[in-house]
Amino acid sequence: MTQLIGISGSLRESSLNTALLMSASELLPEGTTLRVASLATVPLYNGDLDVDGGPEPVRVLKGQIGAADGVLIATPEYNYGIPGVLKNAIDWVSRPAYRSVLLGKPIAIIGASPGAVGTARAQAQLRQVLGRTLSEVFPHPDFLLAQARERIEGRALVDERSRSLLREMLKRYVSWIKR
Repeated sequence: MTQLIGISGSLRESSLNTALLMSASELLPEGTTLRVASLATVPLYNGDLDVDGGPEPVRVLKGQIGAADGVLIATPEYNYGIPGVLKNAIDWVSRPAYRSVLLGKPIAIIGASPGAVGTARAQAQLRQVLGRTLSEVFPHPDFLLAQARERIEGRALVDERSRSLLREMLKRYVSWIKR
C-alpha cells in the first residue's frame, strides 16, 4: 500500500487546487491512498516558536508528511508565484535543516488556475524552493490545469482529457516512488 499526503496551497473553501487533490484521490493507481492535509491552522513561521518540533499544527503536519510515502502538492499561482501559505508550511516542515521530514521525500507538484497559463510559474518556483529542502521532486510529466473553472465543477475534475492526463501522471509518480 502506497500512502500519499496531499497539500493544497489554497485555504479557500471552493479552492480549485483542493478540488484537484480530491479528484486525484479518485484517479490513483490501485493500492494507493491519498489523505489531504490542511494548512489552515499552521501559524506564520517564527523561529522563536521552532522548539520541540514547533506548535501542535506544525507537529501534526510533520507527522503526516513523515508517515507518507510521498507528497502531492497542488499549488495555485498568485502573482506569478507560490502562495504564502504554502511557502510558510514548507518553511516549518523543512526544519531542522538537513534532517527534516522532507529529506529524500518524493514530492509531485500539480496545480490548477483559471488563467490560460495554468500554474507553470508557481510550479517552477516551488521546484526551486523544494530543491533546497533536499526532497526529491518528481521530474515529469508536469500537470498544469489551465482554465480550471471550465474543467472543474464543484469538487470534481470533470474534463475527461484532463482526468486521463492526471491519472497517467499519478501512475508514473507512484511507480517512481516505488523505484
